[in-house]
Amino acid sequence: MGELAAKLIAWQQRHGRHNLPWQGSRDPYRVWLSEIMLQQTQVATVLNYYPRFLARFGDVRSLAAAPLDDVLALWSGLGYYSRARNLHRCAQSVVGAHGGEFPRSAAALAELPGIGRSTAAAIAVFCFGERAAILDGNVKRVLTRAIGYGDDLAVVAAERTLWQRAEALLPASGIEAYTQGLMDLGATRCSVRRPQCNACPLHALCVARREGAPERYPVKTRKLERRQRSNAMLWLSDGDRVWLVQRPSHGVWAGLWSLALYDSLDQLQALAAAWPGHGEGLAPVDHSLTHFDWHLQPWRQQLPRRLSAARRAALDAELPAGRWFTIEQALQLGLPAPVRRLLAST
Repeated sequence: MGELAAKLIAWQQRHGRHNLPWQGSRDPYRVWLSEIMLQQTQVATVLNYYPRFLARFGDVRSLAAAPLDDVLALWSGLGYYSRARNLHRCAQSVVGAHGGEFPRSAAALAELPGIGRSTAAAIAVFCFGERAAILDGNVKRVLTRAIGYGDDLAVVAAERTLWQRAEALLPASGIEAYTQGLMDLGATRCSVRRPQCNACPLHALCVARREGAPERYPVKTRKLERRQRSNAMLWLSDGDRVWLVQRPSHGVWAGLWSLALYDSLDQLQALAAAWPGHGEGLAPVDHSLTHFDWHLQPWRQQLPRRLSAARRAALDAELPAGRWFTIEQALQLGLPAPVRRLLAST
């Protein structure tokens, strides 16, 4: 066994994380669910969602049979909602094409919807003991620093080479502790900024530490250009009911229920001026997504209690296609986080 792997395995067994609810399970459904939830999400957040999700969908068949709206409702607030849609599609694929049994190899797992190469390898390692390399963001950081890999990972060939290096480092035995050790080290010691090099088991052999600049790794020059977006958001109330629209199946907040969006507050106020009841602007909401920052300006319009059925029907016809829900019903739906916070504040 190589020195890096030996040190990592020994450290993980003594100092790594051992009490996370998905650890120690060889059930690919539970491991898969945890891996998808942990993508771009902190462990502390996932710990709140994982048990609730399992309580509702205890196995892949129950998840596959559920309406997508129910899945999105449980995912609400966890963000990156394409993960939930792919989770649902993947469950249906496992049931429909594989008889409810997850494939047992990383290569076959990677063919399923929403399961990339690294996630497939993690499932194969922890559930089936396969010697497979993972290379998520944390592991890229650990390995590039440890071996001093300074090629630009924005270049496909450079990332391919790192995969080869990761595979070459795999130990002949102890693959589960090794893989978990990489994850634990990236999450607890080898942070993006101010890594705890003196507490790292790879301290003596780490090239980046020896160079004195671990923060330079990994190298990736291509940066996402963040854009700015601005919309007005209509919070239309009729007693204890609120008008919600379902977002299209593709794009931002795909499939979620939301307050209706308008191009600008001026546009919304011009429409609301002809509506009955009282309207007021609320404090703006700034919401950050992967590629852009979203400035949302809520406008709350409360309809009067006494409104004729004809006037109510005419107003409904002016609104973007949607439905009335009580606040209690709305909070059971899949809602974007800023919408959920607004409605929960009533």
